[in-house]
Amino acid sequence: MKERTYVDDVDRSVYDIKDEENDAYRIKSGLDASIVEKISKEKNDPVWMQNFRLQSLQIYNELKVPNWGPPIDGLNMDNIATYVRPNTRMTAKWSEVPEDIKNTFERLGIPQAERKSLAGVGAQYDSELVYHNVREEVAAQGVVYTDMESALKGEYADMVKKYFMKLVRPNDHKFAALHGAVWSGGSFVYVPPGVSVEIPLQSYFRLNAPGAGQFEHTLIIVDEGADLHFIEGCSAPKYNIANLHAGCVELFVKKNARLRYSTIENWSKNMYNLNTKRALVEDGGTMEWVSGSFGSHVSYLYPMTILKGDRSRMEFTGITFAGKGQNLDTGAKVVHIGKETSSFMNTRSISKDGGISTFRSSVVVNKSAENAKSAVSCQSLMLDSKSRSDTIPVMDIRTPHADIGHEAKIGRISDEAVFYLMSRGLSEEDARAMIVSGFADNVSKELPLEYAVEMNNLIQLEMKGSIG
Repeated sequence: MKERTYVDDVDRSVYDIKDEENDAYRIKSGLDASIVEKISKEKNDPVWMQNFRLQSLQIYNELKVPNWGPPIDGLNMDNIATYVRPNTRMTAKWSEVPEDIKNTFERLGIPQAERKSLAGVGAQYDSELVYHNVREEVAAQGVVYTDMESALKGEYADMVKKYFMKLVRPNDHKFAALHGAVWSGGSFVYVPPGVSVEIPLQSYFRLNAPGAGQFEHTLIIVDEGADLHFIEGCSAPKYNIANLHAGCVELFVKKNARLRYSTIENWSKNMYNLNTKRALVEDGGTMEWVSGSFGSHVSYLYPMTILKGDRSRMEFTGITFAGKGQNLDTGAKVVHIGKETSSFMNTRSISKDGGISTFRSSVVVNKSAENAKSAVSCQSLMLDSKSRSDTIPVMDIRTPHADIGHEAKIGRISDEAVFYLMSRGLSEEDARAMIVSGFADNVSKELPLEYAVEMNNLIQLEMKGSIG
């Protein structure tokens, strides 16, 4: 592959391997203090962040692997490269992104979606952002949308220090500690009081290197009375060795603000997706989650919302599709603290070809959360007798003044419905795919058109067994 002109910008002392095939530099596999220090050196971290990384590593070494989800025996950190830097620097001009990386994102619809319907886009390739841009009219509103490293060292450094890993703390679980030690890339968003961002912002993450991990950090602060829709997309090619995704998302929704956070995750089936997402909502604020989970070998994914303020509310809408060789453990958590808070979870899960889909919900209503309301609805669809679907609800209600409900339904595709569609000219395969798409409609109708189409395409591919 042709050398890029900015190769001389690389501090070669940081890297152990020059990956010629992927035109990238990588730190050797494994995890110890020397590796964390190399990452910190490459990032030119402030002293407090370097110390934070090393403290997180110590916590990581002390904690055991979580035991609440499916086994992750196939993941060996000795074989994972925690930092891979593509041989390029971040740019705000799409024309300056190297052709091979640009072609990868263009096949995924970036930056076409930016030109059509987005207020700003960030594109991360392996461990680094390669492109970041925001529309002038959005920036003129005072909206900040930049990469985490720039925010950490720029004029928003104090804000980053105030909020960084305060919701998701390193001692929460082993992979949160891992993230704190080796995080790289991600996005920082700040929406000023009263500002409504009319069109979405988006970040897209591509893990392209085999045997590597991606550990991006997303920090979003939506200030009082502001409104934002943020979209996140993820993908990776298939390799014969394990890859790891252990990102972190921290969302702060201030008084009377609203944040919608939409995710379409299309990882390949060699991926261990151990992501942590959490939101804190103040008085009168609204947090909306829209989640589509496809691909990955194993997933632990349970976005959590803390309804701290009075009259704050949360909605979670999700779809999970587990195919052959997949064990997807997903769900949502909510903690009611403020008075008159409300939450609603509405999920669909689909399993096929022996795939395992587990939905976990956790509803905690504190003694202080008088007149709280919460409802959980989960429906599962098994497409054959080899597959499995489980629902594991947990409810911890500490006040008698609350209205709490839960319903679950597991079923299969009706032969009568398939026969009816086939009698109208569809093949059996297309009939089943149409029924599954309809089953997932609660999620697709919540997404912008381009992403609803993408999700339906993923379902069609899964039904045909053609996703890696």
